[in-house]
Amino acid sequence: MKYFKLIRYISLLKLYNILLAYFCYFLSSILKRVIVWNFPFSLTTEPTNRCNLNCLECPTGNKSSNVEKGEMPFEDYKKIIDQVRKYITYQMIYFQGEPFLNKEIYRMIKYSDDNKIYTSTSTNGHFLTQLNCKQIVNSGLKKIIISLDGASQASYEKYRIGGNLNTVIDGIKNLVEAKEELGSAYPQIVVQFLVFNHNEHEIPNIKHLCKNLGIDKLEFKTAQISSKQNFNLVPKNKKYSRYSLTDSKYVIKKKLNNRCFRIWSILVITWNGTVIPCCFDKNNNHKIGNIIDTNTLKPWSSETYNRFRLNVLKHRSNYEICCNCNE
Repeated sequence: MKYFKLIRYISLLKLYNILLAYFCYFLSSILKRVIVWNFPFSLTTEPTNRCNLNCLECPTGNKSSNVEKGEMPFEDYKKIIDQVRKYITYQMIYFQGEPFLNKEIYRMIKYSDDNKIYTSTSTNGHFLTQLNCKQIVNSGLKKIIISLDGASQASYEKYRIGGNLNTVIDGIKNLVEAKEELGSAYPQIVVQFLVFNHNEHEIPNIKHLCKNLGIDKLEFKTAQISSKQNFNLVPKNKKYSRYSLTDSKYVIKKKLNNRCFRIWSILVITWNGTVIPCCFDKNNNHKIGNIIDTNTLKPWSSETYNRFRLNVLKHRSNYEICCNCNE
């Protein structure tokens, strides 16, 4: 169903580019040399890396990140979309931070939708007022992921420090009502529940709550944990953990192969135009270039990026950002 909804956003050029991306990726994986004849078909943009919460494992929230804070101006955003619109089918307008802190977010989404880019975002849900929800619906946003990691304030605030459960619930209700009032099927409302040790017992409660809220989908997601002191967050139910306990150490379950499709398909751009290889590079340690400065897609096929791709094909485990990835 998801892919059916994407059809009207795919031109023949975009379809060709997607197929070419898969071809280049598989060929590169087999030959262990970098072949990039395609352009990215997926885009991640960061409206802002500022946030109103202090989540435990988020570099922005826990203040462990030294990345400069700021907001992307609409004119810079427009430059980016103008460069990539021929090739991009899907966009996540979110990276670090809370996207709705950027007041231009609705204008940004509308510009992407007008350019036939299927656009989604992710939010902590604290800015879903009645007025904002109407703007969201009118912007053409196709999917919104709302984080709701608890069915009680006590469990919710253990990870979402500074957050208010009722504010998020009221925001979801506002969005459901805005869709009904404006007669729109979009955005698809997805509630995302990060499963931790302290909230896994609330899974039946969150299912019941979401059923009553009238959302489109509830997703349970395993949490990425980087700090050793936070491994106490790992749930007991192995189904909801991306880690296993080996020799008294938590290690990621999934085998780390020397390949990664993300770096052949997704262009990740921070609020100031910096291109990084993927969304796991939360501290921008692997800067590829700046798409706003160059005003071209040159960083995508640059020597710097291709060197990174080659290292992934040969020694992916050398990159710290890859070692905690479930790709």
